[in-house]
Amino acid sequence: MASHKRILRGVRDIRTLSGRVDAGSVPYMGYMKIASLEMERARRLKEKNSALHRIGSIDARFCDIDAEKDRLLRALGDRVAGNSPGRAPSSSARRMDCRTQPGVRIKY
Repeated sequence: MASHKRILRGVRDIRTLSGRVDAGSVPYMGYMKIASLEMERARRLKEKNSALHRIGSIDARFCDIDAEKDRLLRALGDRVAGNSPGRAPSSSARRMDCRTQPGVRIKY
């Protein structure tokens, strides 16, 4: 008598390649990756525009601060100098208006 042990096999023992498919060979997975990249790009563009807007606001505030400072210095200078017409222009008056200077330029 042969002492063979019979091995019972079921559906779980059938070998398949179903779990081994790479992501590049399935078209919908590629499209999903493209869609997620486009959504990230849109979020980053929104962040960039928001940051540029904030930079513009900060630059405008710098101009307002410089203008207020110049006004106060002129008022103090006129008060001290007695408003003498022969006085040389201050360094702030020689400075170019900050609104005509180029702003921040970001290149990618």
